[in-house]
Formats: sequence, C-alpha cells, structure tokens
Amino acid sequence: MITSTANQKVKRILKLQKKAKARNEEGVFLVEGIRMMREAPEDRIKELYVSESFLQKNPDMPEALKGRAETVSDPVFAHMSDTRTPQGILGVIKRSSCVMEELFAGETVPFLMVLDHVQDPGNLGTILRTAEGAGVTGVILGGDCADLYQPKVIRSTMGSIYRMRTVCVDHTIEAVRVLKAHGIHTYAAHLDDSHFYDEEDYRQPTAFLIGNEGNGLPEEICAEAEHKIKIPMHGQVESLNAAMAAGILMYEACRQRRK
Repeated sequence: MITSTANQKVKRILKLQKKAKARNEEGVFLVEGIRMMREAPEDRIKELYVSESFLQKNPDMPEALKGRAETVSDPVFAHMSDTRTPQGILGVIKRSSCVMEELFAGETVPFLMVLDHVQDPGNLGTILRTAEGAGVTGVILGGDCADLYQPKVIRSTMGSIYRMRTVCVDHTIEAVRVLKAHGIHTYAAHLDDSHFYDEEDYRQPTAFLIGNEGNGLPEEICAEAEHKIKIPMHGQVESLNAAMAAGILMYEACRQRRK
C-alpha cells in the first residue's frame, strides 16, 4: 500500500492532474469515481488506484478492476485526487486516436459538431455528453478550445469521453474547408443575417459550428460556413450558454433524422 505523498507514482499522478503537457506526452487522461471506472474500456485502463476505505466500502468491486488496483492510504488518495470529496478510485486511461476523415467515413450520414474557442470545461464536457445522446458522429475541437483531457472536462462528459469520437485541430477554418470538400453542409450559429435553426434540413451530411461563450464565432469562420442559423430569443436575452445552444441544434437534427 502506498502511504507517502513522496511516492513517485503519487507525484506522477499529480503531474498528470495538473499539466496538459504531461498528459499529452503519455497519451493518457485521468478519471475518478466508480461509475467512470465501470464504463472504462478494460483494454484502455493503464493503471488503477483505490483508497483503503474504498476497498472496505466496496467489497463487490468488479474482479477485473480489483485485480489491477493498487491500494493507497486515504490521506494520500485525497492528495492525489482532483475532487473535494474523493470517491476513492482513480484510473489512468489510454486515449483513443482518430483522424478527421474517420468522422465522416462509413454508412452513417455524418452529423458533426465543430467547436471554436469553447473555453469553459463544463460546457465542453456537457457538449460531448449531449452529442452522444443526440447521435452525433464526431466532434472537432479547434486549437483554442479548453483541453479535452483536463479533469473537469472528463467529469462533465459522464463517460461519453470513452465513446465520442473527437479530433483536435490547430485551425478551425481549415477543418471547415475539409468538411465542405467532403460534401458536408456547414451551419454556423450566428445571430445576424441568419435563418432560424428549425428552417433547415439536417438529414443531409451536417456539421454545426459553435463558438466562444462570450463572443461567438469569428467572422472569418462564419463567412466560410455554408449557412448561418440562429435560435430565436425573447426578452432581453442576447445569447445562450454554448452547451445549451449546441444541445438545441443537436436535438433538432436528431428529431429530423428520426422521421
């Protein structure tokens, strides 16, 4: 059992919690909580740590997990954890790799989300979770989005990080051009000179473009998009939370595709 915060494994976990560079170099991310670990693909679990009290409270812990777990004293686990109230189980998970062309290959009609400057971790994680529920086939993240693999984003996905295909790109506008070249219709969420979102046909290959929480999409990206769409607003509300707006658009496409 690990009982010291000076242990090299503990120091490494802390580094992975706090530094994107360390996570990128190893190609991993961290997850905490029994639900997230139950959903983790077994072949992607590289390491597993559990607190002493977790083992006592969870004697029915799946054997596949128990056999791979390294026990840590409660104080040390609290030191390793990124949460205020640790559940007592933490895993190091191998990332899955994907290239953009995989997002629109196959028989399924492409249904994509393209995110630019979405910087709030909770919004980003919620968008991924909602995307899975709505049947999105892939999410593209521009270079100025929040780090997909930081702990708060991972928690907000509620497990969708394992299943949602994602690609990170340096330049959003170039990704939009690639999508258009492959016959995917692009729709920029934009307030000016736009059609209402429910007036378009999303049964065709579709990509929604969502911008920053405060400033929306840059004009150069809007100009590159094939269509501009807006969500109607009443009262004095000028815009919606990025995750809320994305969810409305995704579920309109989901509704159309059910027919």
